[in-house]
Amino acid sequence: MMFRPKIVGFLCNWSLPQEVNTTGTGIIQGYPKIRIVRVMCIGRIDPVIVLETFVKGADGVLVIGCHPPDCHYIEGNLQAERKIKMLKKLISRTGLEPERLRLDWAYASETELFATIIDDFRTQVAVLGPSPLAGKKPDENVLAGIMAAKAVTGDSRLRTLVGREKELIEEGNVYNEKVEQEEFDEVMNESIDEEYVRSRIRLLVKDRPMSVEGLARHLGLDPKKVLRHIVVLRHRGLVALDKIEREDPLYIALEVT
Repeated sequence: MMFRPKIVGFLCNWSLPQEVNTTGTGIIQGYPKIRIVRVMCIGRIDPVIVLETFVKGADGVLVIGCHPPDCHYIEGNLQAERKIKMLKKLISRTGLEPERLRLDWAYASETELFATIIDDFRTQVAVLGPSPLAGKKPDENVLAGIMAAKAVTGDSRLRTLVGREKELIEEGNVYNEKVEQEEFDEVMNESIDEEYVRSRIRLLVKDRPMSVEGLARHLGLDPKKVLRHIVVLRHRGLVALDKIEREDPLYIALEVT
């Protein structure tokens, strides 16, 4: 049986061609293989929502907005571009293919381009095959990674870094020193790696205490690196020492109030 990917599209209200009619179910007449969520501006799309869409079984997520620099809300499309760039990097850590997420541009008048974008993305996802999160038995490792990614994107630290990218590169920091794109990307990658691992650790010790050695084995990391992450998480009040078992400290996650 031919694989027919389930695609969810988040479309800017101003990018949707007038010739395309949507029903109340979000299915576009003439484009039955994509379900549409119309938004006033793609800059308002929360990365957590995109990840949750994958958790719900979507094989691919397509985001379409106005061509930069045009935007009804000044820089909403550019904000979305920075979010999607960060999100694809984060998704790549989870075991889910980042190619399942795509951002593209189209004007409402570009009906043919709109159709081409959808067809190209469907083909791309079809080549990847069914999402490991789709079906009755999602891949537990990938699901754990996506849940950790959701926690990361919901945290203010990474959101602040994404939000300040343009400012730091074009205007500079508090000392009026401009940051090179390559330097910023390096900081972003490092921050994504660190926050993702910390999120994985916190989820692992949410229901049962674990030692540094146990966490290191589970995550395939050096125990020294895991210990450094534990120190940061304890400082943030996210994990605490639960008990000592055979001389090994065991850590447990704390509820965030």
